[in-house]
Amino acid sequence: MNELTNFIRDKLLCHGADLVGFGDLTELPDEVRHGLPVGISVAVKYPPEVIAGIGELPTPEYRGWYLRLNGRLDMLVTLGAEALERLGYRAVAQTRARVGFGEDSDVTALPHKTVATRAGLGWIGKSALLVTREWGSLIRLSSILTDAPLEVAGPVNRSNCGACMICTEACPAGAISGREWALGLYRDAFFDAVKCRRTAEERSLLGFGGGDTICGKCIAVCPYTRKCL
Repeated sequence: MNELTNFIRDKLLCHGADLVGFGDLTELPDEVRHGLPVGISVAVKYPPEVIAGIGELPTPEYRGWYLRLNGRLDMLVTLGAEALERLGYRAVAQTRARVGFGEDSDVTALPHKTVATRAGLGWIGKSALLVTREWGSLIRLSSILTDAPLEVAGPVNRSNCGACMICTEACPAGAISGREWALGLYRDAFFDAVKCRRTAEERSLLGFGGGDTICGKCIAVCPYTRKCL
């Protein structure tokens, strides 16, 4: 990696990131990436014991960590963007305040997981979540867009889920079709976000009294996640 790439990666890791990747976004439309050519993907992971505890329903502990990790990600991408701006580059921190909160909308212009696949961190699973080899889907994501001359990784363009149907069969909403993702395949072709959100609302109410739309079942059952639990 070049010196600037190492500096940004180390800064983010030192402040609490668990994975950092750099990707070329130039194949994506200008308007979704604010005309900026490089994406920095930032991931933080849940404690394994928290995910191990959500086999039946989402728990108060899971909700607490969900909120805590969201806050940590906003801090990290803001920190990274500010560091790049001080060096004279353009940078956009893709905080929740900027891009939305996910639970209230079916569509995001540039999902964090798209940046993550461009940065080589993992692939989109059948559950429509990013899956990494290190931690499965035991992570939450955010991203930074920039024009800094960072060294980018090779992108991931195809799923590595193969014939596995565990999340498909376990999904309480029936939202996962079982079709594998590949570059250019829209989410709606393999995953029903409306069904997912509706059932997550119900499961959140049962698990911790509501207030957030989260479920986590597909995270907990993924074989790539389970090897970390």
